[in-house]
Amino acid sequence: MRFLVPFEATRPKTRLDPVLDADERAAFARAMLRDVLDALRTAGHDPTVVATRALDEGDVPVAVDERPLSAAVNARLGESLPVGVLVADLGLVTPAAVRSLVDAGRDADVAVAPGRGGGTNGLVVSHPDFRVDFHGVSVRDHLTAARDVGATTRVVDSMRLATDVDEPADLVEVLLHGDGEAAAWLRAAGFTLDAGDGRVGIDRTA
Repeated sequence: MRFLVPFEATRPKTRLDPVLDADERAAFARAMLRDVLDALRTAGHDPTVVATRALDEGDVPVAVDERPLSAAVNARLGESLPVGVLVADLGLVTPAAVRSLVDAGRDADVAVAPGRGGGTNGLVVSHPDFRVDFHGVSVRDHLTAARDVGATTRVVDSMRLATDVDEPADLVEVLLHGDGEAAAWLRAAGFTLDAGDGRVGIDRTA
């Protein structure tokens, strides 16, 4: 299946500014992107990165599109169906998690993988009239939009697909559960888990 992987390449992961400088944020974002691409390819799918500027991801095609996320994705949804969409900041993603999303898409016109806090981290779309809108409480809005065009829906309950990395506290999940390039990057940068105050946080030794 064709998968679109939107990627903010110009100013990635700005909410990680308290713990990472601009160059580090860019490097960490690319590490997460590569984890997503590796999971998709291992699961047998064909990713295309939709990025805000040109970048080299080896043999993975990159389409440069400076439009907002929703417009960039919607412009490509109708090229062929079914099509998947997976965000680029899933530091815990695995091929098995990808397969769970694709399997749900076989049973419904629109399969939705919610993110924490009401976002949408993954979609598989088979209905020609469905369009995305990633603003606001997008998981609710996507389910409503699907029903409005007569599409059947499935919701995918997956911790690995729900955990997108935006805030410093999210790095805890990558260190705890990740085993890909993003987790390795954090450890090499000196990040460790800190359980000193009862609730697990992060510390940096270098």
